[in-house]
Amino acid sequence: MRELRDIEGLHPRDLSRRQRLILVYAVGLVSVILVYTVVYNLGMRTLEDRPQSIFRSLQTVTETMTTTGYGADSPWSTPAMNLLVVTMQVTGVAIGFVTLRILVIPLFERTPLNLDDRLSIKNDHVVIAEYQRDTGVLLDELEELDVGYVLIESDEDEAKQLSDDGYQVINGDPEERSDLDRASIEKAKLLITDAGDSTASIVLTALEANEDLRVISFTASTRRKAALAEIGVDRIAAPHALIGRRLAEKATTPVTVDVSTTADPVTIREILVRRNSPLHGVQLRESPLTNHPDLTLVAGWFDGELRLSPSPDERLTPNTVLVVAGPESEINAVTSELTAVRTPRASTQSRVLIAGLGEGGTAAINALPTGVSATTIDESANANPDVVGDVTEPETLQAANIENASALVVTVDDDATALLTIAMARSLSDDMEILARVTDADKASAAFRAGADYVLSVQRVCARLVAAEVHGERVVDPVGQIRLIRADAASFVGDTLADARRLPEQRWTVVGISRDGTVHTDEHATIEAGDDVFLAGSDGAIQEFERKVSGT
Repeated sequence: MRELRDIEGLHPRDLSRRQRLILVYAVGLVSVILVYTVVYNLGMRTLEDRPQSIFRSLQTVTETMTTTGYGADSPWSTPAMNLLVVTMQVTGVAIGFVTLRILVIPLFERTPLNLDDRLSIKNDHVVIAEYQRDTGVLLDELEELDVGYVLIESDEDEAKQLSDDGYQVINGDPEERSDLDRASIEKAKLLITDAGDSTASIVLTALEANEDLRVISFTASTRRKAALAEIGVDRIAAPHALIGRRLAEKATTPVTVDVSTTADPVTIREILVRRNSPLHGVQLRESPLTNHPDLTLVAGWFDGELRLSPSPDERLTPNTVLVVAGPESEINAVTSELTAVRTPRASTQSRVLIAGLGEGGTAAINALPTGVSATTIDESANANPDVVGDVTEPETLQAANIENASALVVTVDDDATALLTIAMARSLSDDMEILARVTDADKASAAFRAGADYVLSVQRVCARLVAAEVHGERVVDPVGQIRLIRADAASFVGDTLADARRLPEQRWTVVGISRDGTVHTDEHATIEAGDDVFLAGSDGAIQEFERKVSGT
């Protein structure tokens, strides 16, 4: 448990209130013993005319304070020495009571635990006022980014469990100003709310305490955006709609990030290895990517798991997504060479099935480009779908003409239904692209095994949205957990790009160098003084690089 971790070497700001109390107690105890030792040693020499070593005096003081006996020193002939010994005895008893209250009793939970005591000092942090999704996913994301936070959780048992797991959590009502103050709302830089109908009350109360506070609110429906913006919310996110729109875009257009304004920009793109590709089992070192030295393999999604800077020995698996960086022209070339690998369709002949016409399905339809037709499926006739029926039944999917569809976007509300829908659709069409939304982040890998080509979880997207807001970056980056930064190349001067990409134990990738307005991505290019480098990696990897460069 993180509560019991060693506090030695930590900065005082990193210590919780309880850890600071224990530290003060320990320092105070040692100080009292040392003072008594010096005074007792002096008294034995000057008052009792029995000089002794300081260590003998330390032993006697310790025996006296712990009431274990006095050894050969007793009795004492002078009143002053007797008074000193009595004082030490009383002090020892008092310290014993304090030890019970501070250390022993809380350890065995014989008194109510105040979760506030576990909070470290907060400043310029994030306050989370309730969170209705998998809280651990969000908090782990913030801890990975080394971002200070306090979660206000109204459920006492849930708050205690999260606190016991080492998270910075207090039990309280975020609508109450006093509970917001306990979370140091006046010193916070960002407020995250996910409290349903209580959101407006929480935001207004928080802004009264800190008018400079930035606010992110999660909402179940986009229909509340105008109202939330009116009360001062800076960013309103409807996760289901956000994911529905992303899945529709992924099903119809290539996913690309342009990070340069030069004539030959650096681009990051996802390339999908289809389920029926003959490349399955082929090592990356033997794939067509090795014939393009201008390209960098930034990461790969293998069976739903993100691996940054994959090993050349890594083997391609069904539904592998390769994240490739380099010039757009080179990426287009390698994509066309890999006949069994393709980016999502952008053809005007595309027809997409939308399973589930809730908030996410509606957003997916609205995000489809002109020329792409949609067939909607929902079990409720009130949603006015093209096909009414159970999307897990083959007859329903066949009625939607699944055989001639280019992609299926699954946005049903229940994860079990989503998984069965994916499996059923895959059994009916082996070459159709299936993109799905799941609520539980742990179900993403199961969705891939069921036959999905691309999966987004509500929990993970919400956590990434918060992380992006903390960094001031674009929200819901197309390449998921990967950041791209431009940095000074001083630490790489003299290395070739190939050497820089193979530095031992690094978790980031050097994509290219910028020199005189031109981006160079050839692995044989040598990095010179005055160049800038483009680096890609996870949030934690990029932070590691920045700390290494700054020397902190």
